[in-house]
Amino acid sequence: GVFQMESAGMTGVCVGLKPQTIEDITAIIALYRPGPMDSIPRFIACKQNPGKITYKHPALKPILSNTYGCIVYQEQVLQIFQQLAGYSLGQADMVRRAMSKKKADVMQQERRHFIYGLYEEDGTCQVKGCVHNGVSEEIASDIFGEMSSFASYAFNKSHAAAYAVVAYQTAYLKCHYPKEFMAALLTSVLDSTSKVTSYIDECARLKIPVLPPDIAQSGMGFT
Repeated sequence: GVFQMESAGMTGVCVGLKPQTIEDITAIIALYRPGPMDSIPRFIACKQNPGKITYKHPALKPILSNTYGCIVYQEQVLQIFQQLAGYSLGQADMVRRAMSKKKADVMQQERRHFIYGLYEEDGTCQVKGCVHNGVSEEIASDIFGEMSSFASYAFNKSHAAAYAVVAYQTAYLKCHYPKEFMAALLTSVLDSTSKVTSYIDECARLKIPVLPPDIAQSGMGFT
């Protein structure tokens, strides 16, 4: 009944990660989907042992420190383009969209711009590029490759954070007001016999007896 955290897989990730902040829950919600899911073991390992956190370049540290060196959010992709290669946020978002749609020709062109910059014939600079900012060609290419494979599945943090707050609120209510929470939860799924059955089983696990319907005592929903 905890929002976004009900599945066995998600529960397993929570047990492994031991989230302590809204930031941790936000990351779990963003990571638990095809693509980013591959980063979960590294994310958990780095959270539990900060000595394992590595950055391909020192400039990535302020961007990825909250997520233990892993790229987790679309916003981080935008920041990497902006901070390392000198893109404007608008330019960076255009590339992110191209990445998410896997436009190979655009990607090849943007890889060059990301690494070497984009200059007009009259010398006007559109994008400085990583090499100009002191990031080696090899490292820049490696970072671009990682972002490309990730961007097609990346979640935006603002969405994940809103989910995380609701997940935290439901977990808090279930922990501190279990009877009231389970009554409300069961009432919300009255049209689904399988969910009602599942949540009654959860009540049994929590040692909350669920009484049968009673013409003298029952309400319209669970109480």
